[in-house]
Amino acid sequence: MSVLLAIALAASAAPVDLGYNQLPDARQEAAATELMFELRCLVCQGQSIADSDVSMAADMRRIVRQKIAAGEKPEAVRAWLIERYGSYVSYDPPLTLATAPLWLAPLALLTLGLWIARGSFRRRRG
Repeated sequence: MSVLLAIALAASAAPVDLGYNQLPDARQEAAATELMFELRCLVCQGQSIADSDVSMAADMRRIVRQKIAAGEKPEAVRAWLIERYGSYVSYDPPLTLATAPLWLAPLALLTLGLWIARGSFRRRRG
């Protein structure tokens, strides 16, 4: 019986794995969860770290929760992860020279589509 008690006490004293367990503070957990859905898993195709089951995503969730629990703002955590892993880690990459095509391409394609549609409508009238 004492062996089981020792094992139970050791298990309860073990640190909580923040990669899979939530923070005790509901506001901090909500901020961490929101940020996790905005960060891309670097191993998976198109999954956020909140949705992924791979160990790297769990490590990234652990980092996010630890930094949020330490009082860091989500923007600071995102900036740290972008600095460490590059802009690819964020579903909303910052506007830089390297990411400018990602931001400008949709506008250019929309303008091109409107120009083509305008020309098509003019030919039908004429």
